[in-house]
Amino acid sequence: MDDKLQTRILTAVDDHFETQTAFLAALTAHPSTRGQEQSAQDFMAGELSARGLDVDRWQVRVEDIRHLPGFSPVIGDYEDAQNVVASLHSRTNKGRSLVLNGHIDVVPEGPLEMWDTPPYEPRVDDGWMYGRGAGDMKAGLASNLFALDALKACGFAPGADVYFQSVVEEECTGNGALACLQRGYSADAALIPEPFAESLVTAQVGVLWFQVHLCGLPTHVAYAGSGSNAIEAAVPLISALHGMEARWNADEHKHPEYAHVHHPLNLNVGKIEGGDWTSSVPAWCVFDVRMGLYPGQDMDAAKAEIEEVLRKAARENDFLRNNMPEVVYHGFQAEGYALAGDRRPVAAKAIGSLEQAHATVTGDALDKLSITATTDARFFGLYADTPALVYGPRAEAIHGFNERVELESMRRVTQATALFIANWCGLETL
Repeated sequence: MDDKLQTRILTAVDDHFETQTAFLAALTAHPSTRGQEQSAQDFMAGELSARGLDVDRWQVRVEDIRHLPGFSPVIGDYEDAQNVVASLHSRTNKGRSLVLNGHIDVVPEGPLEMWDTPPYEPRVDDGWMYGRGAGDMKAGLASNLFALDALKACGFAPGADVYFQSVVEEECTGNGALACLQRGYSADAALIPEPFAESLVTAQVGVLWFQVHLCGLPTHVAYAGSGSNAIEAAVPLISALHGMEARWNADEHKHPEYAHVHHPLNLNVGKIEGGDWTSSVPAWCVFDVRMGLYPGQDMDAAKAEIEEVLRKAARENDFLRNNMPEVVYHGFQAEGYALAGDRRPVAAKAIGSLEQAHATVTGDALDKLSITATTDARFFGLYADTPALVYGPRAEAIHGFNERVELESMRRVTQATALFIANWCGLETL
């Protein structure tokens, strides 16, 4: 691609950036938490259809994907979990095909009084857009879409098939991305603009979710000594799990891509419930745990160790040793994925194309990053033999209060994405 065409593409992004910012604000205004994504997907499908794209919208069905590698179990069913995919079919197919993937679901906003302004009333202040999901990852969806718009404004389309994906379930199972693979949407590479500050993610941890169910022995609090408090019984079990976390993070157990990371695997007790009455010794307790895993770490072996840690701690409790905790797995059973471990020429070419695009836009070399979270990249990299490049804008306070994304960073990512598409797919005239 010559310098003149590169400049035209970059200018096209600039020319439409005000519209892109308005698009991001409109999309962020949809409160698309799990199970409530339909209005946001309506918006996405409408925008894609208005551009003349071939839009496929369908409901994710557990029975279609539960047999596939990478499936994560769910509690209950999907009542209205819908994916949206738009296809751009090339006339020439002279280049390499591409998936542009992003997730529409966002995490719950938490207590509204903890936000400076309402989370679904996005605002721009000093170059940042605030709102739940603005960073994670609706700015990424916007950059994917407006990168394609920039090519179109220059009179071009990708020279290979491109699939624009807006998926559900990324924040809890990843089953939305898995459903796209099951439906046949695959390509030579995938680009996922998650908000990691314009760095390329070369490794990501796996994530395992599980619940621990405890029974107690209820009695009136006046006779508490004759009962067994299920909530208090959770405390030593949680402590034992943190001991396991420390062992897994020891230097001798680290994956090579995380040798430089102080504490790559994080255990989080994200939710706890128990008891029925303040003046009754609680008869039950359930706590939910998230645990990180290294790329290549055996999922079944991890589960077995977790269960043994809990059994060992329970044996030290007079009541629990005869009423062992029950472990229930639901949500993420996500394996770790290391793009850095993909030594195939196709992966090197994809990374090289992104490095070139990033350097053209920013003037800097592309930073590489091992992250302590998971993304949908694992589905492409592990189960579809497709190098998955995670590269998106700078965002702060994702999953927290006053989540925000830097707009100039979104602009740069959009420009780099447009150049990457042009390099990777090639271009054909409209």
